[in-house]
Amino acid sequence: MTSPDRGIDGKPVVTVRSMDNLSVGVTLCDRFSFDQDSVHYAVELRAPGLTARVDEVVAWAWDSDLAPFLGELAADFRGWDGERSWRTDDGDLTVSAAFRSGGHVGLTWTVRPWPDAVGGWSASVTTWLEAGEQMATLASGVRHFLAGEQ
Repeated sequence: MTSPDRGIDGKPVVTVRSMDNLSVGVTLCDRFSFDQDSVHYAVELRAPGLTARVDEVVAWAWDSDLAPFLGELAADFRGWDGERSWRTDDGDLTVSAAFRSGGHVGLTWTVRPWPDAVGGWSASVTTWLEAGEQMATLASGVRHFLAGEQ
């Protein structure tokens, strides 16, 4: 389940909750931009016993951002073989997708701040969504969030 919404501070957020466990989720929030070339935002992961946040994920204007990747997954609602993945240029956010029987997509969201630092950390959660409408809603919500249109 996906909800483009406003956070308690009134700023736009996109929240993804796993359809099989609503306590597992991802939130894109705190969007800001210094210029026309990039958008910065935070990614928060939640699951029982886990809370992780990366404060400054960067989407570059000249790079393929997360929204088109999610849109392609939504368009392939009949499924695919193997795993598909997308990541930021800096490697601080990776999203991997696997299609499972019954028309469900597992999105594994991995945050890895300072991916090249010695002693760094990473955290992952997997959200399960319906391949068609829920994926399309997520792709649209992320596109509007990154464009600042919410």
